[in-house]
Amino acid sequence: MAGHSKFKNIMHRKGRADAVRSKLFSKLSRDITVAAKSGLPDPAANPRLRLAINNAKAESLPKDVIQRAINKASGGDVDTMEEIRYEGRGPGGVGIIVEALTDNRNRAASNIGTAFKKNGGALGEMNSVAFMWDKVGKITYAAEAGTEDAVMEAAIEAGAQDVESDLVKPDIYEDAPGHTIWTAFEDLNEVAEAMSKVLGDPKSTAIVWKPQSEVTVTGDAVGTLFKLLDALDAEDDVQNVYSNEDISDEDAAKYAG
Repeated sequence: MAGHSKFKNIMHRKGRADAVRSKLFSKLSRDITVAAKSGLPDPAANPRLRLAINNAKAESLPKDVIQRAINKASGGDVDTMEEIRYEGRGPGGVGIIVEALTDNRNRAASNIGTAFKKNGGALGEMNSVAFMWDKVGKITYAAEAGTEDAVMEAAIEAGAQDVESDLVKPDIYEDAPGHTIWTAFEDLNEVAEAMSKVLGDPKSTAIVWKPQSEVTVTGDAVGTLFKLLDALDAEDDVQNVYSNEDISDEDAAKYAG
C-alpha cells in the first residue's frame, strides 16, 4: 500500500456553497429514506442505512430530520423512487457517471440529457463509461484526524486497499478531504468500523465510482466542463456525479467562475 498526495483542484469551485449545502441536505435525507426502505429501519441491522446516517451526521444534518427521513420509508411514495445510472462524455473526452434517484424516469433522462447537450457533452449507452471505472468504498477523515503515518497504519490494520493524504491548509480549502481511504466494495463497513475505533468517526463513508485513469483537460474546455458538472449537480433527481478530469491548479482557478 502506498500513500500519496493528490488534492482535487475541483475545490476551487466554491462560489455556490450555500446552494450546494441545501441540495446536499435534500440528497442525504433521500438517501436515508431509500436505505431504510431497502431493509430494516434499524441502522444496526441495515448497513446501507448505517452509512447514510453516518454521512448525514458528518454533514450536521439535524437528528429530527434524520428520524423523519427514516419514518418516511413506511410511506407509499418511496415505492415509486427508482435508482438509475447515466453515463456520458464531457468536454475534452472526460468520462462522467451520474447516479439519479427519481420518481419520474422520463423527466430525469430529459433533464440530464439536456444538461449534457447544452454544455459540450453527450449521453452514452449503459457501460459506455463505467467499464473504465471501479466501484469501491471510500472513507474520508479530516487532516487533523492523524498524521499520514498514523492513518496509514490504521488503514493497513483495518484491511483497506490504499490511502491518499491531502494535507492542505484548512484556511485555504476548508472542505479539503484530508485523508481518503479506499476499500474493496464489500469491505467498506468493516474497514470503516475498524478505523473508527482508532481515529474516531470518519467525515464520510460511501460506495463510489473511481476512475482507472484520468483525462487531461486544458483551456476553455475546463470552463465548459465545470458548467456541465454544475448543471448536473443542480438537478433534483441527481444524487451523485463522478468525472475523471485532470486539471491544473492554474486552469481550475481561472475557470472556477
